Amino acid sequence: MLVLTRKAGEKILIGSDIEIEILDVRGDAVKIGITAPREVPVWRGELVQAVADANREALAPATLPLEEISRLFKNLAAPDQGKMKKEEDR
Repeated sequence: MLVLTRKAGEKILIGSDIEIEILDVRGDAVKIGITAPREVPVWRGELVQAVADANREALAPATLPLEEISRLFKNLAAPDQGKMKKEEDR
């Protein structure tokens, strides 16, 4: 990693077509401007990490207690038996 010290108004050039300018520094916050070709994606690192974490969580298998799984299968095997009895009583 290249570490540079810059002041407001100074720039960093990456290759011939990417420019990073330090716009403002206030306390521990640094405002930067990035000029790059449209085909170069520019993402905030924490946003990319949050999306990756959410995707990983979505892919994790859901866990249900065994009793809940058993109840769900029983309902699939015999749906609405109460309704059938009421229809037979008519």
